[in-house]
Amino acid sequence: MFTIENERPEHGPAIEALLDLSFGPGRYAKAAQRLREGNVAVPELSYVAFTGEGDERRMVGALSFWPILIGGRPGLMLGPLAVEPALRGKGCGIKMMEKGLADAKAMGYRLVILVGDAPYYARVGFGPVPPGRLTMPGPVDPTRLLFRELDIGAFIGVEGAITKPRT
Repeated sequence: MFTIENERPEHGPAIEALLDLSFGPGRYAKAAQRLREGNVAVPELSYVAFTGEGDERRMVGALSFWPILIGGRPGLMLGPLAVEPALRGKGCGIKMMEKGLADAKAMGYRLVILVGDAPYYARVGFGPVPPGRLTMPGPVDPTRLLFRELDIGAFIGVEGAITKPRT
């Protein structure tokens, strides 16, 4: 039902339109956005999803992963994840995340965080960060700060600030 491809430069305007539709202008005020500003998403971990074929083909989803430091250790931040509202709940977001998490693991990444709805992201293995263990660059509802180990034990001993990578 969905075809997932790596994002290409020509997808940019359609991705922005999908993000605006999904999150509105408030997306720029979120704490996670502080980690994206001046940062560059990992190209091999940036995806778009399409439905249809030929003239009926249209972009319906987008997902990116961003390099970050989690308590000083390299990791990734998942998001934003956007799916066309009419297709939410049909598996597109889950399929993109499963691909992205598998690809990230294959690339040697060990730990991923995100800010999002715990019951939804639990479907791909995310769980809540223990209270007070990590801090974001801005206010975040602590029940929405989630992590996923790509290697068992990757979160052991990790604590502190979530920051952009040093350049």
